[in-house]
Amino acid sequence: MRDYSKVGPKFWIGKTGKALKKQGIETVVVAMYLLTAPHANMLGLYHVPLVYIAHETGLGLEGASKGLQGAIKSGFCAYDEDAEMVWVYEMASYQVADHLEPRDNRCSGVQREYDDLPENQHLRGFYEKYASAFHMKNMRDFGSPSKAPSKALASQEQEQEQEQEQEQDQTLVEQKQLDPVRTIFEYWQKIMNSPGSKLDDKRRKAIVKALKSYSPADVCRAIRGCAKTPHNMGMNDSKTKYNAIGLILRDADHIDRFILNDAGNARAPAGAETMEQTNARVMAELLGDAAPAGGEIIDMVQS
Repeated sequence: MRDYSKVGPKFWIGKTGKALKKQGIETVVVAMYLLTAPHANMLGLYHVPLVYIAHETGLGLEGASKGLQGAIKSGFCAYDEDAEMVWVYEMASYQVADHLEPRDNRCSGVQREYDDLPENQHLRGFYEKYASAFHMKNMRDFGSPSKAPSKALASQEQEQEQEQEQEQDQTLVEQKQLDPVRTIFEYWQKIMNSPGSKLDDKRRKAIVKALKSYSPADVCRAIRGCAKTPHNMGMNDSKTKYNAIGLILRDADHIDRFILNDAGNARAPAGAETMEQTNARVMAELLGDAAPAGGEIIDMVQS
């Protein structure tokens, strides 16, 4: 997590800032978030799932989707949905410099961070934009390149093509929003550090059943509460984790108990360092350093 981020006052009065404001308040919030997100790097090219944006801005999935699409339409950024990688076009200029001298150590730092990025569709575009400014020597390529927009105005034909692409992107986003069950399951995967787990019929039925009586936010609170419960996270005589989503959502008693634990009723005994280390990264990414009180938790999923 970065300690700080540089954001210039021209964000609010510059050409791009004005374009963002025309798209609505959600777009402005998402744009500012992308510049200052705890997951960001100095390149402005980094992994940030939509669910992170939704939760950490407080916009919810619908507002986050709207804001992200507005930022894309404004020429502020591009988003690779498959890799869940955003590229804020000018962020490297803000965070690093407009131009570096060849002997500047930051040149090797930029190249190293670029080389370490996951595969995504922005790799070629980033290199073509910044290779000269940062004296980069190694270009990576993957899939269809995503290039930063030129300063010249796009032709009417190009604008029409962009609008069609944006409509297709919006359709994909909306399709993702229609399945709160999958979003909740992905949340459980992150919290429990279980990316390889599959959403089978049994797990889907458990989530669907819980959603009949609880809001999506309360289901997420219960998942988070389980992660804060030492006994369920393996701090027991058998050293076994009892954190299956089916167990968490087994019945109202279980859900209510874990929601209370999320609110701060669970306390780890002395020597709870192992559990803390196991969950620290995921909890920091999705929930922040301190868990908010129950009334302050924002709905991550639209019911």
